[in-house]
Amino acid sequence: MSFTDDHLFPLVDEGLGNSAYLVDLGDGSALAVDASRDLRTLHAAARRRGLRVAFAADTHLHADFLSGAVQLGHDTGATVLASAAGRRLFDHTPLADGDEVDLGGLTLRALETPGHTDEHLSFLLLDGACELGVFTGGSLIVNSAARTDLLGPARTEQLARDQYRSLQCLITLPDAVAVWPTHGAGSFCSAPPGSERTSTIGEQKRANPLLAAPDEDAFVHDLLAGLGTYPAYFTRLAEANRRGPAILAGTPPIAALSPAAVRALLADGATVVDVRPAADYATAHIPGAVSIPLREQFATWLGWLLPDTTPLVFVLNPDQDPADIAWQSAKIGYERLAGQLAGGIAAWTEERGAVRNTAFATAIRAPERSYVDVRQAPEYRAGHVPGAIHLELGDLTAHAADVPSGAVVACGHGERAMTAASLLERAGRTDLTVLDGGPDDYVRAHDLRLTVGAEPS
Repeated sequence: MSFTDDHLFPLVDEGLGNSAYLVDLGDGSALAVDASRDLRTLHAAARRRGLRVAFAADTHLHADFLSGAVQLGHDTGATVLASAAGRRLFDHTPLADGDEVDLGGLTLRALETPGHTDEHLSFLLLDGACELGVFTGGSLIVNSAARTDLLGPARTEQLARDQYRSLQCLITLPDAVAVWPTHGAGSFCSAPPGSERTSTIGEQKRANPLLAAPDEDAFVHDLLAGLGTYPAYFTRLAEANRRGPAILAGTPPIAALSPAAVRALLADGATVVDVRPAADYATAHIPGAVSIPLREQFATWLGWLLPDTTPLVFVLNPDQDPADIAWQSAKIGYERLAGQLAGGIAAWTEERGAVRNTAFATAIRAPERSYVDVRQAPEYRAGHVPGAIHLELGDLTAHAADVPSGAVVACGHGERAMTAASLLERAGRTDLTVLDGGPDDYVRAHDLRLTVGAEPS
């Protein structure tokens, strides 16, 4: 076949910062690469183009989402392609370095590229002898490389050295070869995250700062210096992907629950997750509810802050779709979805259920108190309120005692700060104000200037 850009469709999950790919193989069939368990977008893209997914390739044992490859095998009969070194416990075609798969005109060649994980493969797509592009997964990513610390500190440096050698092999490909990574802007697997999602080998040789490192030691230093924190659920999913996620018959159900049923579940140890916008949560919420607004980043914060073993009850607004909760939860392996409060917070208050509110103020009205910044470290260093106390949201519960009385809790816009306030409320802190805005709004209102870099210790 004559392959063009019209045959490749990147499918971006903005919440996880990842890209899956759908490749039109020219005969009505398709290849899917690094698809997540939430296959709604991929199936829709295939239907629009009249394609059946015949192959599903995974570059590595993903830590940030459950793979959709097993589900594709069930739904469409797709042949699953993955590393032999991954020792997966489900039906698949195991591949090693140099192995090729005939896709019916195009060819997929496996390239061993360990670093992000031990068993990582990249997949080189060929049209005859022409090397079209390479699916690099968590190896070479745009202007960076994926992190190497997900298997624990004892393995981090050696995997970084493996990553160096893998990248050196990849850049021997012709400059015109396209680079199609999985991890990209917003992914906690990136180290550090970049802004673009695809590139070429030639562009990466010119622009990737890690490839400019003069030797392996310098590369390892630079890569490890860019590592930040990552969600707690990352430690669980690689093994779940090795075993193979359970097949889903459709959208996971979220049953409607009466206020009485919710109270019974709470008494039995369930957690309420309030997915309404931050302002709605602030006005009235069930005491002890965790605020995680339903947006693209919902799965990340659910997996970071709450265990997958606790039954979850959700509070929604009428215009919010429970299917979005179900699929975002399913793609990170959260399946104990006890249900949703029927009728929302209005039904709760009608039955005289207790509610609390949280102070939510604009920068102009926010009192000049201690300012607690719960953003990620790179965001904080890029510009923060002078004198701000920095406590990342993911670590906040362990540091509740470090939050001063009456503090203003803030992030970039207010969503993560409201989540932080809800966690602090569960720890007994109800004297806080959430900033409706971010550091730019605060310094403008108080005639200050942002501080760049870390505060002096």
